[in-house]
Amino acid sequence: MEYRHPAETRQTAAPVDAAGPVFTVPVADRGYAWWYIDAWSDCGRHGLTIIAMLGCVFSPWYARARRRAPTGGAVDPLAHSGLNVALYGAVGHRWALTERGARDLQRAPGRLVIGPSSLEWNGQELVVHIDEVTSPWPRGLRGTVRVRPQGRLHHGYGLDAAATGAPRHLWWPIAPRCRVSAEFTQPGLAWHGDGYLDANAGCAPLEDDFDSWNWSRAHRGDETRVFYDTVWRADAGSGTLPQGRSLALAFDAQGAHDIIAPPVQRLPTTPWGIRRETRSDHGRSARVLATLEDGPFYARSRIESHLDGGLATGFHESVSLRRFAAPWVQMLLPVRLPRRPIAR
Repeated sequence: MEYRHPAETRQTAAPVDAAGPVFTVPVADRGYAWWYIDAWSDCGRHGLTIIAMLGCVFSPWYARARRRAPTGGAVDPLAHSGLNVALYGAVGHRWALTERGARDLQRAPGRLVIGPSSLEWNGQELVVHIDEVTSPWPRGLRGTVRVRPQGRLHHGYGLDAAATGAPRHLWWPIAPRCRVSAEFTQPGLAWHGDGYLDANAGCAPLEDDFDSWNWSRAHRGDETRVFYDTVWRADAGSGTLPQGRSLALAFDAQGAHDIIAPPVQRLPTTPWGIRRETRSDHGRSARVLATLEDGPFYARSRIESHLDGGLATGFHESVSLRRFAAPWVQMLLPVRLPRRPIAR
C-alpha cells in the first residue's frame, strides 16, 4: 500500500523518493535534513526515538559557526551531523548525540554512515546500527533497530508557506505506521512495537523562521493522526506572532486525508517553562502520561487525547526556537551535545 495525497508545492530537494529515504539529498548551506523514528513496545514498557541529522538543527556548534561566518558566508551543514538515540521506559533514560564532522560521514542513496553508527534502507525496511556513547554520563549504547513501514507516503508538506511561494521548510511523513524491532546489547534489551517514520529538510536555520511549534502523532486502531501547529517569527518591530501553519492529517488503508482539527487543548507547562499544547475532542481533555525529555527549549512527551470519541496515545513534542536562540541556552547545550573535532 502507498499513501497518496493531492500535490502541494515541492521546491526543496526531498530526503525521500518513490523507493524510500534518500541519504544523498543535497543539503542547503546553513540548512538541514533529518530522518526521525519513534516507537513504543507492544508490552508498554519501552520506547525510543532516533534522529539522523545532517546539519544538526539544535547544535550549539552549528549555531555558533553560523553566527561567526561573515554575512553571506557559507557554513557546511555536513560538518555538523549526528545520530540522536534516546531510550525510555523500564531500562531508564538513555540519551546519545555526538556531533561529528564531514570526515565521519559517508552517504549513498540507501546508506548513511555517521561515525560508528549507520542507517541502511533495503527497499523494505530501514535498519539502524547504533554504536554511540550516552551523555552527560558516558555509557555505551549499542544495538540494532529495524523499521518496516506498513504504508508509505511520497509527498511532502511545506511548514512555512500555507498555499503560495516556495517553502523553506518541508516535512514528509514517510511511513505514519511501522513495525519496529529493537535489539540492544548495551543495555541488554529486546522488544517489538508500533512506530512512525518521517523526514524534514530546510534551507535555513529553524530559529530564523519559527518561534515555536507543537507536533504530535497517535495511532488509533488502524489509523494514524498527526497534528503540526507552527508559530512563525514576528516581522521585525511588529510585536505580534503570526499564527503560522497548522496541519491536521489522518492516515489509513485508503490513504492520507486532511481532517478538521479538534480544538487546541493546553497541557501542563514543563518545569523549564515550555508551553505544551495538543489537539483533542471538544470538551474532552488531553493529559501527559510521561515527560520523556525536559530541556530549556524542547520537551518530548507521551500523551493521551480523545479523537473522534476514542482514546489515542502517542508522542508529542513542543519546541521553542526563541528559547533555543537565547545565549544562556546556547551555553548549556554542550553538556548534552558533545562533539568530535569538525573536519575542515
